[in-house]
Amino acid sequence: MEPVSLPKALTTFDDLWSPRIVTTVNDYDVRLAKAEGEHVWHVHEDTDEFFLVVEGELTIGLREAAGERAVVLEKGSVFTVPRGTWHKPQAAPGTAILVLEPTGTSSTGDAHDPVPDHVDSTTGHAWHS
Repeated sequence: MEPVSLPKALTTFDDLWSPRIVTTVNDYDVRLAKAEGEHVWHVHEDTDEFFLVVEGELTIGLREAAGERAVVLEKGSVFTVPRGTWHKPQAAPGTAILVLEPTGTSSTGDAHDPVPDHVDSTTGHAWHS
């Protein structure tokens, strides 16, 4: 195992909303993705989802018991979406995110709205330096 430079890893792919697994921690994938525009409303019933903004700005829409709200994450910010919470990420141009989820978790959750063509519904792609 060798260290992974996130800035260098980001130069190895161009696909948006198509996470690359850069390493694992126990039974969790550490996924790096470029993001721009809207993702899709979705929910992970059995797991939280951790976000770290590596570059740019990410807004996460949340559907909670009290209603809908949005959290804005600037570069260097982290946020955890609790399991069972419907959410929809949206990213400014030039955004990159790191996501931590159990291995095998779909990027579009256990349930979701129709998935647009620009969103890759995946459990993560192997990353190669």
